[in-house]
Amino acid sequence: MTVTTRLYQAADRQAFIDLNLDWIEESFSVEQSDRDQLERPEISILGAGGQIMVAELAGDVVGTGAILPTHHHPADDRKWLEIVKMSARRDLRGKGIGQAILEALIEQAKEMGAEAIWLETNSDLTAAIGLYEKCDFRHLEQDELWPTPYARCNVQMVREL
Repeated sequence: MTVTTRLYQAADRQAFIDLNLDWIEESFSVEQSDRDQLERPEISILGAGGQIMVAELAGDVVGTGAILPTHHHPADDRKWLEIVKMSARRDLRGKGIGQAILEALIEQAKEMGAEAIWLETNSDLTAAIGLYEKCDFRHLEQDELWPTPYARCNVQMVREL
């Protein structure tokens, strides 16, 4: 199984929406922040200075992830980016798609001049957390947590670049 990654194209829009709605609706509720990013990725992600990566397998989009300026701006004078909307097709989870997307997003962050990457997730998503830990993200301590626009997010992690 050879997974490739590339930047988002307009033709990927429905796959981006469908793959993300699948994982969100599987365990959580779709929130307004989700709707904003999924209904208008060209504005809410790309227009905000971000990028969307997709993973392909045999010509089909099987995973997504995006990186964009953070919704919270720490006062440390560093350039922070935030990873959002990581997804992998349900029948292919655990096959390296998430890792391929995450590695591509980290490289994209470096190209965008980021000094650190922030993300948030849910403690029930143990496979995702394991992937982030494997890729050198560390958990934020209670006194380091940022405000979140998501009710479901109870884990925040960072990676220094």
